[in-house]
Amino acid sequence: MPLNSKPIVRNVRHFIDLSDLDGTTLRRVVDMAHAMKAAGKRPPPELKPEGIEDAILVMIFEKQSTRTRLSFDVAMRQLGGQTVGLNAADTQLGRGEPLSDTAKVLSRYCDAMMLRVNDHTTLTELAAHASIPVVNGLSDLSHPCQIVADLMTFEESRGPIKGATVAWTGDGNNVAASWVHAATRLGFKLRLACPPQLNPERAVLDWAKAEGGAVELTDDAGAAVADADCVVTDTWVSMGQADAPKRKQLLGPYSVDDKLMAQAKKDAIFMHCLPAYRGHEVSASVIDGPQSVVWDEAENRLHAQKAILAWCLGVN
Repeated sequence: MPLNSKPIVRNVRHFIDLSDLDGTTLRRVVDMAHAMKAAGKRPPPELKPEGIEDAILVMIFEKQSTRTRLSFDVAMRQLGGQTVGLNAADTQLGRGEPLSDTAKVLSRYCDAMMLRVNDHTTLTELAAHASIPVVNGLSDLSHPCQIVADLMTFEESRGPIKGATVAWTGDGNNVAASWVHAATRLGFKLRLACPPQLNPERAVLDWAKAEGGAVELTDDAGAAVADADCVVTDTWVSMGQADAPKRKQLLGPYSVDDKLMAQAKKDAIFMHCLPAYRGHEVSASVIDGPQSVVWDEAENRLHAQKAILAWCLGVN
């Protein structure tokens, strides 16, 4: 082997979509996140990746970020490694360098890469050519890291999620898609209430059906929320979406207010991945009320990222 070459690493653990994991693996990652939180700022020795003190995580952002940027940065530091943060404009990706070339170069410099991207295919193409783990910090199709934090947040408040009922109301977006993946893998019921024009991608729903997932789709928010253990929503207008007035009109009936929350179980919790816009997708009385766990949810992004990185870097 030439002295300047790096061996190809087989079976690299990428974290692109929850659908890529089996139920046992996803369960393990969530359990690791619980353990990371319980341990505080330093991970338990058994969850600390070998050689983490010399490891570098490169983070690349095509979209603005608060929680994803900070949680991954702090997570890697708490594990014992280091980070390098870049915007897409800082790299040759912004000038059209092939993704395959970028993947090969970053694999020589770093030990893992996390990206927050516009196009999901950016992640899949990088993963196809990288010899280090690629982590999906958010794409147009999914947001798996958020859902790991949401799963642990649910379990902190309500116990094991298996067999529970989660209601999603609003846009059938990337976060909703990852909820579909999680429900199918971990055996809980998911009810999605969306305007028909903003339903989740048909491929996602077809995948859940083929895999035996208990996923229901309706256009009635009340029907979705009835007797649910948890109610979840998201912002109506994400970065880069130009049709804000139309979306707000379509999503108005799916706003989570006190009347809608009252149709869930008495001890139901409310979650939102943030940023939130009070008076739109959720009322102030709900998000700032006693059923809201959004601040625990936001904190849990940190512990979820530690678990995801540890798993990607070889912890079983």
